[in-house]
Amino acid sequence: MNQFLLVVSLFMTISCFKGDDNCAPNHHEKVNGLSWVSSNMVVNASHIQPVVNVNANYTALIPFAFLPELNSTEVQFNVSQQWWGETEEGIRVTSQLLADKNVKRMLKPQIWVLGGKFVGFIKMDNEADWEIFEDSYEDFILFYAKIAEQEGFEMFSIGTEMKTMVLERPQFWLELITKVRTIYKGKVTYAANWDSYKNPKFWKQLDFIGIDAYFPLSDQKTPTVSELELAWVPIAQDIKHVSKKEGKPVLFTEFGYRSVDYTALEPWEGNHNTVNHDAQINALTAVFKTFWKEEWFSGGFLWKWYDNHSTAGGVENTRFTVQNKPAEDIVKQWYLDNN
Repeated sequence: MNQFLLVVSLFMTISCFKGDDNCAPNHHEKVNGLSWVSSNMVVNASHIQPVVNVNANYTALIPFAFLPELNSTEVQFNVSQQWWGETEEGIRVTSQLLADKNVKRMLKPQIWVLGGKFVGFIKMDNEADWEIFEDSYEDFILFYAKIAEQEGFEMFSIGTEMKTMVLERPQFWLELITKVRTIYKGKVTYAANWDSYKNPKFWKQLDFIGIDAYFPLSDQKTPTVSELELAWVPIAQDIKHVSKKEGKPVLFTEFGYRSVDYTALEPWEGNHNTVNHDAQINALTAVFKTFWKEEWFSGGFLWKWYDNHSTAGGVENTRFTVQNKPAEDIVKQWYLDNN
């Protein structure tokens, strides 16, 4: 019997070395990720070390493209006016620095509409404009899919929060996924906004159900962890149902909270500006306690992380980053425990 088990074990090991799809990561292994904010300066290894120090095993690099208006047809990307970290050179250099520190990477190209208008409302005026926009968007995504393949990115996202386009142009997305997969051989996802993750009809064609998880949870100034866990219960059940229905694990392509009063009321909003570190700590703790134990949940990317760690965030900062705030230690410990 012992010899039999040894043979089986050896066979499985050989299969894994061959890249057998059955050799999935340990069910309890999670993506303990950070969303990297592209820099206007050239980064080096010293900027990567804080990522390692907080026990993150993944980082999302996010090259933005731009639209002047919600109905503009041309996606502008990799242009000279962009910050260095969003250019092809910046992505490649930062990616290699992360790989040198054994940090895995997701490439997550996404659109910024000037004036901060919500990308979910991008909508063309007629069929001809839709077709022009789709060609431009496809060029944008495939450009970065090629970089992701060449640089060995472990994950790639085909879009972020494109709510209206997902509903109105379903065939485009199916065709885009096919084209991406001819170029890129790693894991592919899409980042759906929290209020529309049930809309996509293409989850079965992807590797993860991606959700930007800014769910409203509480109207309290400083909700407790227990209160937030209770608020998560029906939401988590719905997410689990979709995961089971589609046969795919869930990945929080973004999650996070500002260090302010009422941080869990409308986490995407910036209407409150009173510093509240306890609120940020409690909200993040509730996410970790609710989801990181679930086998159908693959982890997530914390929003956001700046390369200039020594000067980022701080106790007076009210934005999303946990850098140099009490919440950084919470993230560091959870990521250590789930590595």
